Amino acid sequence: MALNRSVSISKNYMLLKPEDVRFFDLIRILFFRDIEKRKFVNCPEGIHEEPFKFRWLVFVSILAQKVLQCVSTPLAWFGNKIEMWLNLLSTNHGFFKLVWNFMLGKVVIPDKLSATYLSLYGHVDGRVELDKNIKHGDSRYYGAFSVMAAKISYENKDYIKKTVEDLWKMEFLGFYDFWNEIQEKATSQVFMLRDKNVDPELIVVAFRGTEPFDADAWCTDFDISWYDFPGMGKVHGGFIKALGLQKDASLPEEIEKTNDQHATAYYSIRDMLKDLLQTNEKSKFIVTGHSLGGALAILFPAVLALHKEEDLLKRLEGVYTFGQPRVGDDEFGEFMKEQLKNYSIPYYRFVYCNDIVPRLPYDDSTLTFKHFGTCLYYNSFYEGKVVEEEPNKNYFSPLSLLPKIINAIWELIRSFIISYTKGPDYKEGGTLRVFRLIGLAIAGIPAHTNQEYVNCTRLGTPDLYQTVQDHVESTTNSDVPNIV
Repeated sequence: MALNRSVSISKNYMLLKPEDVRFFDLIRILFFRDIEKRKFVNCPEGIHEEPFKFRWLVFVSILAQKVLQCVSTPLAWFGNKIEMWLNLLSTNHGFFKLVWNFMLGKVVIPDKLSATYLSLYGHVDGRVELDKNIKHGDSRYYGAFSVMAAKISYENKDYIKKTVEDLWKMEFLGFYDFWNEIQEKATSQVFMLRDKNVDPELIVVAFRGTEPFDADAWCTDFDISWYDFPGMGKVHGGFIKALGLQKDASLPEEIEKTNDQHATAYYSIRDMLKDLLQTNEKSKFIVTGHSLGGALAILFPAVLALHKEEDLLKRLEGVYTFGQPRVGDDEFGEFMKEQLKNYSIPYYRFVYCNDIVPRLPYDDSTLTFKHFGTCLYYNSFYEGKVVEEEPNKNYFSPLSLLPKIINAIWELIRSFIISYTKGPDYKEGGTLRVFRLIGLAIAGIPAHTNQEYVNCTRLGTPDLYQTVQDHVESTTNSDVPNIV
């Protein structure tokens, strides 16, 4: 229930409800235009005039979510077993030592909640130290720092706390599991830290992305529901629901707080930031995330702008996203470009090579999802350039198939030599090489790993940020804000 403050309500929307679908009713959507009469589609009248291509995308989205819902339990079980096996190997120092310990009855069983237990992504890239060659004040610092925060957001609370406090020598502010009002479960994970060693004092908000074996998170990615908010534009339904959309399709400036109410991401983080920033008038904050986390990271300041939270927006030092999917339409992009410019907020969207996620949802006249802002694009040699849109923006072009396969072969070869050419910090293990093999069939999978984005910030073109600055200075009506 909203208090006596303005409320942004979406009057134009399309909400897909895969839990209500029946097979033959789903098939009918391909042959009949009356979408609004389907039980599993909630939308205003008028959507029924949409063409077949639109209905086909609805069909695919619903089917994918339905399949994910059906396999959620075995998928989670399989993921737990894979992660447990990898941690069993690492805890016992390899396969042969594990066998030896088993024979002696001394097998060390890893604790899932301990500070040493790693997620699958943690086994793909085990680096946790910040790059000592990129110091605060360097134009690359926030990007390099942000990607590490986004990377460790996939780990458990104790692991993150130990990393932040013991390795980074910063203050761990908390790890949070936020509620999704529409799905009626917790789907959004965030951690926050504060670095008092720099001037100005810096707070970091890191959103966790899509976990490989989390069906709910994948449902959010595949959900093409959307909500159109007056003054802001159309936004991806799955992402805005994960951030804090209310059940009445509203984003009120304030929500009534009751004892039995679950905490949602946007409202909780906003209120925590207000309290934290009051303790130091010079302190700033940045938001970051990888994959789904990147989508939430850029949507967070969008809702701040919608609510005219000027005091917070003036303290926002930057938004850094890695492998971020599209989150809104052209109107949303124009709204955000204006807000970023008005408040001089840097927004950098990092894209590595053939990463499939930044090419989703599909960018055409049917779904109208678009990217905006500064894209820092890196090829497989970690050579970066500033572009408006990453190459092959929809990924599935037949003309790009052969180049992607050749590039995936090169990335597999590179995995064996990069530690010799770039140093031991870049050594790749067996888990990542399994991803590399998958990449021979689907190049966008290994390209989406945190390993690649950490490498981009450390090995990428060092003067790329200056290229962005030159672009700003040479453009009279620039859409690109000043860099840090």
